Amino acid sequence: MVIIRRERSGDVDAIRTITAAAFRGVAYSAPPVEPGGDPGEATLVSWLRDDAGWIHELSLVAVENDQVVGHVVATRAHVGERPALGLGPLSVLPSRQRAGLGSALMHAVLGAADALGEPLVGLLGNPAYYGRFGFVAAQPVGIVAPDPAWGENFQVRTLSQYDGQTGRFRYAEPFDRI
Repeated sequence: MVIIRRERSGDVDAIRTITAAAFRGVAYSAPPVEPGGDPGEATLVSWLRDDAGWIHELSLVAVENDQVVGHVVATRAHVGERPALGLGPLSVLPSRQRAGLGSALMHAVLGAADALGEPLVGLLGNPAYYGRFGFVAAQPVGIVAPDPAWGENFQVRTLSQYDGQTGRFRYAEPFDRI
């Protein structure tokens, strides 16, 4: 049985291990911050945790048999000057991928974000995967990607409190460092 819950202080090392394993050797992974180190996504989670954009309620883990096997985080972002959320990274241990854990984490974080009254979630990822969670290309919604080269891979998911805001999307500052 899998339980989705908020991250606890004792989960930090497991989250880094999971994130590094999930992104190691993946073509679209961010390069290591330190030569030969973990993929950039593992370092990014640490940087985000120390940033003002960290929202503790939106750092969730999947726990199976008392072991953390997956993680997702959403942090404060902005569309223009208005608040939004930036989602990612989403990580599942490679041995547990394709078992529904990523989907469970996505549903949980989107539900939690909606319950907190957040209006919009943005992410960079594969449209074929994230489309199943209601994400659509950002440009037609009037949201401009931080990098125009991201094209259709930059997507947004509007939530209950979305009121039509448009403009340039800006992630929490640590995203600019990877």
